[in-house]
Amino acid sequence: MVSRVTDGPGYQTLSVIVPVFNERNTVGEVVRRMRRVEVPLDVEIVVVDDGSTDGTDKVLAAIQDSTVSMVRHQANSGKGAAVRTGLERARGEVILIQDADLEYDPDDWPRLLAPILSGEARVVYGKRQEGPSPSVRNRVARRIFTVTTRVLYDTKLSDMLTGYKVFDRSVLDGITLTADDFGFEPEFTAKVLRKGIRIHEVPISYAPRGRAEDRKYTWLDGPRVFWTLVRSRWSRSSHRSVPEVAR
Repeated sequence: MVSRVTDGPGYQTLSVIVPVFNERNTVGEVVRRMRRVEVPLDVEIVVVDDGSTDGTDKVLAAIQDSTVSMVRHQANSGKGAAVRTGLERARGEVILIQDADLEYDPDDWPRLLAPILSGEARVVYGKRQEGPSPSVRNRVARRIFTVTTRVLYDTKLSDMLTGYKVFDRSVLDGITLTADDFGFEPEFTAKVLRKGIRIHEVPISYAPRGRAEDRKYTWLDGPRVFWTLVRSRWSRSSHRSVPEVAR
């Protein structure tokens, strides 16, 4: 990872938040790929082990160093809770969310960062280019929720549920994130759009996992995502504490 400052808005550090739950077979490879990416910023990687029970913590202990820090929740609390914990630990002016399941390729970081470093955008989403066998269920859900987001928030956003979200940390000023689970995705999107901040999209590669491995969404998540979009459109923010962290 290259360390140098850009000529754009003056960013110096990229904080990569990696929420992890039971990913012992992939998290080591994800970290290896992240370490080899060259970007024009100092990089810190904050891995949040969200109460894994499969030995993920042992893998993380073996790869932890000066560029990779780890924090662990005592119990599984959900992606949103893990991201909030990561935000508390992160020092960077730019935040990037990186899933640990190998669906998203860190080689896409430079193109995700480019609009932010140039001052063109403050929030960038990776627009997924699907592989040969995407989950039909997830593809249909993505379409429904993206259309709902467009209608409610008057946006042209085409992939609201993408796991690749990169943003200037200052966009969180005045925003309180409360969702503990995968509701983080619609909540963050809704509150950013409600604040009047445009979301820039860039195409990325995407390698969806097989159905047996796909733990991201259940049938219960559909109503939750929809309700989060509707509620965030008109409600005021509320406070939610960060889950207990292992010391």
